[in-house]
Amino acid sequence: EIHAHHVDGIALALMTRMSHGIIWKTLQNGLHRRCPRCGVGPLFDGWMTIRDRCPKCGLVYEPGAGDTWAFWIIADRIPIAIAIGAVYFGMGPRSWTQGALVIAAVTIVLVATVPQRIGLVTALDYLSRCWWPDEEKAA
Repeated sequence: EIHAHHVDGIALALMTRMSHGIIWKTLQNGLHRRCPRCGVGPLFDGWMTIRDRCPKCGLVYEPGAGDTWAFWIIADRIPIAIAIGAVYFGMGPRSWTQGALVIAAVTIVLVATVPQRIGLVTALDYLSRCWWPDEEKAA
């Protein structure tokens, strides 16, 4: 469980039971497309339509529109950056056929992992809200 406390006007997150891996469990819940807080409620209605809140614990997944954009940029761009790096350092395709196959493979992986990446993004947003609570929204 994560508790937020304020010291000298700065929000600090004090984590209890850190040895139990609360951060990793939260990220794992997100990757399994479950609520980052309770791990029980489903994150989606369908394949990639995110719910407003967890039906089990009531956590609002995205309290403000666009709250997860920074994490989404990171989760979306890292696989592409790895592919670009591989080509840059000479590990890329040697012919147009290989190039087309690599692009197709990267595209398939990116599309197939959209729900897991959205879950990870939602979990990262939840952790960031625990670490740096928004005092304006809490009031």
